[in-house]
Amino acid sequence: MILADKIIELRKRNGWSQEELAEKLDVSRQSISKWEGAQSIPDMNRILALSQIFGVSTDVLLKDELDLGGMSSADIFPEDDAARSVTMEEAAAFLEYRNLSSARIALGVMLCILSPVLLVILSGGQEAGRIALTENQADGLGLIVLFTLIGTAVALFVTTGIRGKRFEYLENEQLDTVYGVSGMVKERRERYGARHTRQLTAGIVLCVVAVIPLFIALLFFEEDEFAEILATGMLLILIAVGVMMIVRTSIIWGGFKVLLEEDDYSRSEKKANKKIAPVASIYWAAVTAGYLGWSFLSMEWHRTWIVWPIAGVAFGIISGIMKMMRSKG
Repeated sequence: MILADKIIELRKRNGWSQEELAEKLDVSRQSISKWEGAQSIPDMNRILALSQIFGVSTDVLLKDELDLGGMSSADIFPEDDAARSVTMEEAAAFLEYRNLSSARIALGVMLCILSPVLLVILSGGQEAGRIALTENQADGLGLIVLFTLIGTAVALFVTTGIRGKRFEYLENEQLDTVYGVSGMVKERRERYGARHTRQLTAGIVLCVVAVIPLFIALLFFEEDEFAEILATGMLLILIAVGVMMIVRTSIIWGGFKVLLEEDDYSRSEKKANKKIAPVASIYWAAVTAGYLGWSFLSMEWHRTWIVWPIAGVAFGIISGIMKMMRSKG
């Protein structure tokens, strides 16, 4: 069975028209018509795209000896990989949810980073004799603010997660978007693109320059320990704002990728993520427990924040290694 016939068969089994398949591949309907008429052959990038869209291996598409006529839909599309239909209304509702949830989650992340700032300043100021409070008063006030901010952040995370339960399948299952959805999503992504670039760049820059106040304190106020404490507080504030911007725009941008099944949300990645998700949950739970344990035992909140950037970089490296291993396998 040649490639042209397989494209026709797989398209029909998915219930797509030539126009719908063309939209998913970002090509013209005439291109699909030529492929199905054996007048031309898609290039390798299109072959890979067809493989992802149809949920089959490239071998099934390219090897003529593999005849789809002897394979049932269950053989080609395993039951656990069955595509879920996504209507225009559902896609629009998901993008609206992503926009609203991005602000709530970004705010929650910022509050978590800001939570120890007052504790660091009050404790450091009290030890340096700059703040007229007892040690218990300084620590008590700082901890009250810390737990209030963390509690608020947790409430934001939980309520946002509950509201997004209905959309979980979009991130975990294969999707079959109705005609017009892909075009709508691409149009919105194009309009948001410039803003995404600005916010992402600004957030990264803030995180990078956040260490400047600390360097200034060390260079010009090396004998003043309280100046270092204040600089640490400013560092956390700048990082909090930068991370908030990165998280918010990344969540919105990720929503477009979810509906278009791109990058981390491609069909192959979704299958792999089902295996990685439990590991990631354990990893971040362990990091959080380690951070809180170290911070409360040492009460050096102005230093223990370093756990988060290190953990983030380590997780990225581990994820990258796992992806490389999967691709080689």
